Formats: sequence, C-alpha cells, structure tokens
Amino acid sequence: MSVPFTETKAPESPERLNRGALSLIDISASTMANIGPAYSFFFSFAFIVVTAGIAAPLTIIAAGVAIALLANTLAQFSRVQPSTGGFITFVGKTFGGTSAVTTALLCGAGYIIAISSVLVVSGGFLSIMLQYYLGWNVPWIIFSVLLTAGAMVMMFRGVGVSTKLAGFFFGFEMLILVIVAVVTLIKNGGHLSVAPFEPHHITNGFSGLAAGFPLAIYLFIGWENSAALAEETNNPRRNVPRAVFMSVGLMTVTYLLLAYSTVSGFRDNGTALASAPIPFITVAHGSIAALAFFAYLAGMTSTLGVLISAVNSQCRLIFNAGREGLLPRWIGKVHPTRLTPVNAIITFIAIASVIIAGWALGHLIGGSTGSLSALNFFAESGTMGTILVLVVYFLANLALPFYYRKYRPEEFNVIKHLILPVLGMAAIAVPVYYLCKPGQSNPYDWFPYAALAIVVLAVIYAITLVKRDPGLGDRVGSIVADE
Repeated sequence: MSVPFTETKAPESPERLNRGALSLIDISASTMANIGPAYSFFFSFAFIVVTAGIAAPLTIIAAGVAIALLANTLAQFSRVQPSTGGFITFVGKTFGGTSAVTTALLCGAGYIIAISSVLVVSGGFLSIMLQYYLGWNVPWIIFSVLLTAGAMVMMFRGVGVSTKLAGFFFGFEMLILVIVAVVTLIKNGGHLSVAPFEPHHITNGFSGLAAGFPLAIYLFIGWENSAALAEETNNPRRNVPRAVFMSVGLMTVTYLLLAYSTVSGFRDNGTALASAPIPFITVAHGSIAALAFFAYLAGMTSTLGVLISAVNSQCRLIFNAGREGLLPRWIGKVHPTRLTPVNAIITFIAIASVIIAGWALGHLIGGSTGSLSALNFFAESGTMGTILVLVVYFLANLALPFYYRKYRPEEFNVIKHLILPVLGMAAIAVPVYYLCKPGQSNPYDWFPYAALAIVVLAVIYAITLVKRDPGLGDRVGSIVADE
C-alpha cells in the first residue's frame, strides 16, 4: 500500500546541486578555511593557556588525536555513502527516520548558533582593527551586516566561485601565520625550550589539560566541511576522506607551530600570555611591528573565509534535509541556473540573525549592556553551539559499527569500525563533561539545560513527523552524491 503524500514528503525529482564542480584541492581548502586557523587561534589560545598553562600545545595534540578519531568515522561513511546530508544521512540511514530528523534538527541548531558567532566576530574584528589603526569607533553590527550580505552574494553566485574565494582567504592567512611564527621563533632563538611540550608544565596536571580540551576541540570545528560538499565534488568517495585527513593533519601541525611560537614569544610566561587580548598579535608586535598589521589582516581574511565556507557547507546539511523531507520542502530548493541552495542559505543566515538579535535584547533587558561585545558573544554562542555539535559527533560514532554490520558486513573491520569510533565517543565525553559540569558562570551554567531542551524537543518533533509520514525513513540517504 503506498504512503499518502504529505507536506514533508520529498518531491519525485529531487533538486540537484552542481555535481563535479569541486576538486580535491577545492574541498580541502574550503575545509581548512572553515576551520579558520587565524580566527580560531586568535580568540581561543589565551583561554587554553589559562587552563593548561604554558604546556597548552599538549592540549592541542590531544585535541588533534580526538579529531582524527572522528575523521575516521566521517571517512568510513563517506567512502560508501557520500551524501550532502553528512552526519544526518549517516545516523538516519543506520537508525531510521526518527534519528534522521532528530540529527537534522540538532545539526541545524548547533551549526546555526555557532555560525552566529562568526557573523558577529567578522564585524567585531574589523571594528577592533579600524579602532586600533585609524581611531574609528564604528559599531560592529554595521560591519557584520555588510560583510554577511557580501558573503551571501558570493554564495548565491555558485559553489565554485565562493569556495575558491574562501580558499584564497585561507592561503593568505596561512602565509602570514607561518611568517609571523617563524620570525618569532628566530627572534627568540636564544630562549627556545621544550617546556611547552613537557607534561609537568601543565597547570593542575591532567585536570588542567582536560579543562582546556573543549577549547582545543573548538579550534578544529569545521573539519567535517568537505562531507557536505560531496555532491559537488568529483569522485567524492575518494576525495572527501582525503580532504578530511589532509585538513586535520595540516591544521594540527599549524596549531602546534602557532602555539609554540606564541608561548616562546612570551618567554614561557603563561600569566602574561593569558592576560593578552589576542596573544598572537601581541607576539607579532614584539617581533616586527609591521607584522602586526598583516596579522590583523590574516585574522580578518580568516573570519571571512570561515563565514563563507561554514555557511556553504552547513547550509547544505539543512538543504538536503529539506530535499529528503526531514525539514520543510522549500528549504531543499536550488537556484534554477546557478544550482545553489539559495533558500537554505537565507534560512541559515536569517535564523542566526534572530539569535544575535535575541542575545542583544536579553542583555539590554538585563541591563548588562557592557557585555554587548563581539568577543563576548563569540565565546557564548560558540560554546552553546559546540555542545549540540558534539552530540551529533557522538551519534555518528555510535552509528558507524551498526551501519557496517547492517549494510556492509563483509567489509566490517574491528579496528576501523568498532575500536576507533568507541575511542572517538570517549574523546567526545571529555569536552561534553567540562562544558556541562555544574558550577560554571552565567550564562554558561544554563547552556547544558538549553541543549537538553533542544534535544528533547527535537526527538518529540521527529517522532511526530515520522508518524505522519511513515515513508520518511526510506528516503534518508536515497540521494547519493555520485549517482
């Protein structure tokens, strides 16, 4: 008996993106632009030093290993089920329609909350830069609106154009970061030591390393970017896994170089480093004053690269969910000539803008207008979004062994498909604990409860939707990227 048509059912002829438009280099550059080494490192490293001390590079190594475990899960799925839906498809294909809708909502909520921090800090960083060099005092919200609008125009034009622009921004920031780091190491050559890599220099031992672990994980957020670009990538079964591992490996090495040079630039003085607003720029000033200007530019281009590449990738997750009927169908429409997910891009940015407006209104009503800074919102929204994204990572790792045992039992490998994903779940448990443990300051103390409420509402909505449309589970993963 056929399932009656419902408003959520995907159309007979699914909307398709511009298949084969991207190469391995394109998606690798987009992934690393999404990670945004300058953007992430500038605003996070001082906090990692607060928790771990001058041995903060060891925290980054631990985070790199944890992300590599997650990368294995993404790679194993992408080799056999390349999909624009990414984690949503992988979890839903394994556990059914209810899990797919739940994951779609958690993905959407987590990434949109996190991207709102990028929208804000793009304008905030430009405002800081102009204030420092020109003395201009322009509210960050103006720059945020202008930069976001410009980024949306580029994304509407096509995935090839916007991805290459993000890749250009990434190339520029990497060049500047490496130059500043090397110059700093040369200038401090007489004071270099292995202290940043000695475990006994970690503040409070393992607890100090673990406390900084969530922030170190945040440095890598965006590593999964290439999976959502699978449909527009040539040979996605091969190129997506390659892009994932290349990006994680290169970013781990880059962060270690930046961390070591920054600690060395402060002469192993963790207190001074932790109190600096943006330690890397302080180090650049101390090395060669002119380098500080280029470091600011690297931070600016990094932020723009993150904005373009993150929205490009993450909006495709909700686009695919709309195309398959997990979310409203109109989200899954593409532009008729440019083949870009215009509705998903607009939805993504619009909801993020509402979150920003709600945050600002909450501060105004609460009388705490002094904390209406871009950097403050970056920390708050980034933390809240990360909690939900980590839940999705956990579900994907949980799904991997079940997927291979169910669909590809002849290929099941105990190490790749069981041990590594279990270790990945254990690695995720550490940042989740430290992000959710009691005793945190406001508003971080209520973020775990907000995340739990979102999970519960997502499950309720998913159960209701699947009851209304029983065929939904069969459509999950039905649109394979290279078919």
